[in-house]
Amino acid sequence: MEQAETFRRIAADFTAKVEAVGPDGWNAEAPCDGWVARDVVRHLVEWVPWWLSEGTDHSMTITTSVDDDPAAAWAELRDQLQAILDRPEAEQETFESQMFGGAMPLGVATERFVTGDVLVHTWDLAKATGQDASIDADFAAGMYDGMLPMDAMLRQSGHFGPRVDVADDADPVTKLIAFTGRTP
Repeated sequence: MEQAETFRRIAADFTAKVEAVGPDGWNAEAPCDGWVARDVVRHLVEWVPWWLSEGTDHSMTITTSVDDDPAAAWAELRDQLQAILDRPEAEQETFESQMFGGAMPLGVATERFVTGDVLVHTWDLAKATGQDASIDADFAAGMYDGMLPMDAMLRQSGHFGPRVDVADDADPVTKLIAFTGRTP
């Protein structure tokens, strides 16, 4: 499934950032208001299992505390979700939740909601910990284009801060990061 491979690629980038964080780096301030680097991982580890159970019969159990070992907690999440996506029957599965736009293929829902979240949080974690904040520009461009029509709804949801103005000819990553309320 194409979306499984996309998740694998974007998750690998996030994993590289996670693994490069030193012991003291987990308490560094993140670009998300009130968050430190550890909270970026915490958000994914807590939100993704909830999201998956909201729209499917799948459940995930992360046994490692983000407070004890953020990298191990992330690895558990990544590996469990990848295993679900890699199953041959995953292509036929549906994610269904009114909160997330109704019914759609599981792979499409994962790419739209989870893989996109991991992409943006890769940038957040890199910025928080002084790493190279380069992220997949092609995926960022598609994500930005897909989010533009939902601008008002996304702002009202509280998931993003006010949009940051950037030049019309800014690169796709800069546009996406600014769209999500972060200062590129």
